[in-house]
Amino acid sequence: MHNYSLRESLLFPPVYLNVKKLRSELQGKTVLITGASFGIGEKLAYLLADMNTHLILVARTEEKLLTMKREIEEKAGKVSVYSADFRKPEDIKELLTFIHQLPDGLDLLVNNAGISIRRSINHSLDRFHDFTRTMAINYFAPVQLLLSLIPLLKKNKGQVINISTINVLLIPFPYWAAYQASKTAFDTWFRSVEPELNAMDISTTTIYLPLVKTRMIMPTTAYQKLPAMNPYHVGKIICKSMYTKRHKYRPWWLILGQFASLMFRGIWELSTSVIIRKRRFDRDNG
Repeated sequence: MHNYSLRESLLFPPVYLNVKKLRSELQGKTVLITGASFGIGEKLAYLLADMNTHLILVARTEEKLLTMKREIEEKAGKVSVYSADFRKPEDIKELLTFIHQLPDGLDLLVNNAGISIRRSINHSLDRFHDFTRTMAINYFAPVQLLLSLIPLLKKNKGQVINISTINVLLIPFPYWAAYQASKTAFDTWFRSVEPELNAMDISTTTIYLPLVKTRMIMPTTAYQKLPAMNPYHVGKIICKSMYTKRHKYRPWWLILGQFASLMFRGIWELSTSVIIRKRRFDRDNG
């Protein structure tokens, strides 16, 4: 269902999905997927379409969610859709009210909703809202959801799957302050509460993803020719984690990426230092 170049095939090896195990694991369960209308969330929903599962699909695009509901329910799945803007705490409260009214509670949360911004600090001086909205969607929204849903997940011995980014494991990059800070904030929060969640019999999984071919990367021209993972491939990784309960997924080459990010940051800082020294020299000797 997706075509990879040779380079991408090496970077993103095939995922074997045991559909029998997945079907058994999800039998009769309720799964909440945020950011479900496009990209990773959409592919995941369709991968689960023929499971005997109640899918709760959440996103801002209600029309797209209703289309997905019709198509998935033609197979075996039961689908509820909920339109919510995660920048608005009141929308999240209404969603939580709906979930708490479900007779069977909740078994699995896939925290997939997110927003990415690439912008230099010079171009951000009058854009404080970039930082508030990335924190709202990438950090405050999932925290608000989990604080309310933990009792339901504890009762059902459920699972939380957090869709994260390898950026949080790399040296911070210029231009990504808003995005990287917000994703790192939730990653740190989630890793901090994991031992407590696990003690409640709530399984936790973090999936650290590289570049993924979604709408989120389209505004960044530099990304168009870089190797990127297909969202269907990511969907299979998420599905597999539902029955393996694997604690973390990271690309096999991440350690090389961490080394490269360290080198990049060092070169960037060195070149910046040289420029600053030259400017000072020119100023003092001008």
